[in-house]
Amino acid sequence: MRFPSPLIEARLVRRYKRFLADLQLADGSVITAHCPNPGAMLGLAVPGARALLSDVRGPTRKLPFSWELVEADLPGGRQWVGINTMRPNALVAEAFAAGGLPCLAGYTGLRPEVRYARASRVDFLATGEGMPPCHVEVKNCHLMRSPGLAEFPDCVAARSARHMTDLAAVVEAGGRAMVIIVVQMWADRFDAARDLDPAFDRALQAARAAGVAVHAHRCRIDPVGIAVADAIPVL
Repeated sequence: MRFPSPLIEARLVRRYKRFLADLQLADGSVITAHCPNPGAMLGLAVPGARALLSDVRGPTRKLPFSWELVEADLPGGRQWVGINTMRPNALVAEAFAAGGLPCLAGYTGLRPEVRYARASRVDFLATGEGMPPCHVEVKNCHLMRSPGLAEFPDCVAARSARHMTDLAAVVEAGGRAMVIIVVQMWADRFDAARDLDPAFDRALQAARAAGVAVHAHRCRIDPVGIAVADAIPVL
């Protein structure tokens, strides 16, 4: 996924109220940008960090910029990290269309936002001739506290835990379900952050035990764009 226009460099002043961030542009002016991330952003929202913004000005936008990437000092080295939680679904769709998701080999279509369970929407329903429909839930990951180890979530994620329970019910009823974790950074393995959200970890383990497949893919990220790369082990 290439950004439609060059990103704008800035320095983070502060992130606040979850969806707002003040950043200083190269000319010294300070602007308020949309922070498209409801999580804790542990280790990422560090004042002074180099950030890249997309220009989203339009008649329906209150804020002219959205925060896309941050250059973070992670265990193991500094790297660009994607903080926009709206990107992973589009990244999965793009990778699927390019044949870059072996876990969905044989499927030919992805229907977005399909209702299921009592009050849930699955991110995608994968379909294909001769293939059983597969419920695909996409999760965004950008937490790294140990070198190379990507973790999810970075705060309590009750909705994500419910999704795991709903997917397990799909499999227990004879269907197929899958979780694809999009790691918006370069990592070499994935695990649940069980100390930050024990309930999510329990729900994830129960889903895996029920037969829900869990896959994690790291991403190649630079100021030009983001691309889903190869799968990494799920611990």
